[in-house]
Amino acid sequence: MRNINQEIGINQLKRRDFLKAGLVFGAGASGLAAGYAAVPDAFARAVYAAKKEGMTNDNILVMIQLAGGNDGLRTLVPLSDPALHDLRPKLAGPMVSQALPLNSQYGLNHNLAGIKGLWDKGKVAIVQGVGYPNPTFSHFESIRIWETGDPTRRQVDGWLGRTLATSYDSNGHPLTGCACGATDAPGALRDLQATLTVIQDQKKFGFTGGNEVEAAVGALYKGTPGIYGALFDTAIATATETMATLRTSASTYQPMADYTDQVKLVYSSKNQLAAALQLAAELIVTGTGVKLLHVTLGGFDTHYTELNRHDDLMGYLDSAVSAFYQDLSAHNMADKVLIATWSEFGRRPKENASGGTDHGAAAPLLLIGDPVTGGLYGEEPSLTGLDNTGNLKYAVDFRSVYQEILSGHLGADANKILGATFDRVSFLKAPVAV
Repeated sequence: MRNINQEIGINQLKRRDFLKAGLVFGAGASGLAAGYAAVPDAFARAVYAAKKEGMTNDNILVMIQLAGGNDGLRTLVPLSDPALHDLRPKLAGPMVSQALPLNSQYGLNHNLAGIKGLWDKGKVAIVQGVGYPNPTFSHFESIRIWETGDPTRRQVDGWLGRTLATSYDSNGHPLTGCACGATDAPGALRDLQATLTVIQDQKKFGFTGGNEVEAAVGALYKGTPGIYGALFDTAIATATETMATLRTSASTYQPMADYTDQVKLVYSSKNQLAAALQLAAELIVTGTGVKLLHVTLGGFDTHYTELNRHDDLMGYLDSAVSAFYQDLSAHNMADKVLIATWSEFGRRPKENASGGTDHGAAAPLLLIGDPVTGGLYGEEPSLTGLDNTGNLKYAVDFRSVYQEILSGHLGADANKILGATFDRVSFLKAPVAV
């Protein structure tokens, strides 16, 4: 095979060079707008050199976004702090009396019974008081910070996108990074040098118009010479192979758990979490090569009537995650998969006049699965030592959690991806690297 590391002008690169070299594919803007990523990133990386150092383990990460700002105090409930009742005269009583105790000080929301069962088995780690310096209360800005891993807001690529680009050989493997149940790529997975796939509905994943359109566009560009024909060839080939992989995956997968979406919450959340996690389980257990998965459950912006609404969302999360873990366990894959939640911010400790809570700061993150050492980590922020905006002070930088996931679970270079080193939060049972 020709040495593609040689200096070759982009206009001199012929169709057969692209096809033989197996160039990398990235999720460019047009691919994301189409609902799937099959756009070759040849303009950015016209010459592909195989990564000298790639992943040596087969661990998998599933990130669950609790979009809107999850109320941490109603997720991990302080059981014996009188300040909670002063701050939340309407919300505190039911949440404390019904909580599922973890110890004498804290309990889980009463609708997290399945996750509580996993806690009892040592499979849930909760990192308390997670946040970042100088928090913003804008959804857009804070989501960007969490997705890029950069509170300075200089970084544009997602932290998982950078992981894909720097740590995985995703050449020819568009399912290495995947957003399930989504219509576009989450910011955390975006990177122009990375390959990823977005699947809203597996049954509808493909070319709009079906096989006839696929054949037509293929014929249209079949005779196009040079780089443009090669680009189109490789894009079509990648999309076709991805669709074939998904069809094979669907035909061989047998779910070993009952996944149920709560219809009354689908409208507010814009997502069917159980269906998204079932798709994630399918991709994992059928060996598609997926490594980094992202799903989203919305509806957590609880400015009003929070009591029942947040409880329902907790129950929805619990049901979907419990089924997902049960499915993985029955397929003997649970030891490879780490589930982690994230949300752009928590809620204010003080309830508002509408029976809800406004945008806050620090909140707990849940890490679930066989790879974790169960327990409480970090430090719960004080309810009597609030900052000057009336919010909880963070105790753990969110990048410390990312760092442990990257280095300890995925075996990636966390310092390279995050641009710095942070205090360790040792919630993994057997970290692969530190």
